[in-house]
Amino acid sequence: MPKVDLFNMSAEKIGEIELSDAVFGAPINKEAMHQVVVNILANRRQGTQSALTRAEVSGGGRKPWRQKGTGRARHGSIRSPQWRHGGIVFAPKPRDYRYTLPKKLRRVALKSALSSKVAENQIIVLDKLALEAPKTRIIAEMLNKFNANKTLIVVKESDEAIYKSVRNIENAHVVPVNNLNVYDILKYEKFIITQEAAKLVEEVYA
Repeated sequence: MPKVDLFNMSAEKIGEIELSDAVFGAPINKEAMHQVVVNILANRRQGTQSALTRAEVSGGGRKPWRQKGTGRARHGSIRSPQWRHGGIVFAPKPRDYRYTLPKKLRRVALKSALSSKVAENQIIVLDKLALEAPKTRIIAEMLNKFNANKTLIVVKESDEAIYKSVRNIENAHVVPVNNLNVYDILKYEKFIITQEAAKLVEEVYA
C-alpha cells in the first residue's frame, strides 16, 4: 500500500496515511486515460455550430446568364458554393457528440489517474478542510504553503463555504467525490484531497 504524508491546513505534517493499493497504487493505463479524456471533452461539446447550404441561402433563383455564347463559365445560380454569399459545401449542422464508454474502462482510467498522482508525488492528503464562512484568503494561503499553483481540491461532499472560497483563485478548482473525473485529475498538477474524501474514493472504487 502506498504511504503518503498527512497534513493539516497549515501545511504541517501530522502523520502518515496508507492508501488503498487497488485505487492509488494501480497500474497506470495511459490508453484508458486518453480514451476517457477524449470522451469527457466530446460530451461537453455543445454541437450548436450551423451554416447554410446552397439550398438554404436566399436568392439565386434565376440563372445569372444564358448557358452559351457569353464566353463565360456556365452557371445555374449565384448561390453556388464558389460564389460570394453562396452556400457552404458540407455545411456543419447541429449534432450531438455524446457517446458512452464501458464502465470498467472508466474505472480503470480513474484509478490510473489517481495512481499517477501518487507516483509523481503530486498528491496531498489533508486531515480536514473546513471553513465556518467563505474565506478566499485562508485557502490561498494554504495553497501557497503547499506551493500548489495549479490545484484540484477534492472534498467528501459539496460545501458552499469551500466552493466560494476557491472559485476566485486562479488555477484552483474544488469538486466533491461524486463529481471527480479523469480530465480534472490530469488537468491540474497538484491533487489535494481530504482524508474523508480519500476513504470514500477507496470505498467506491476499490
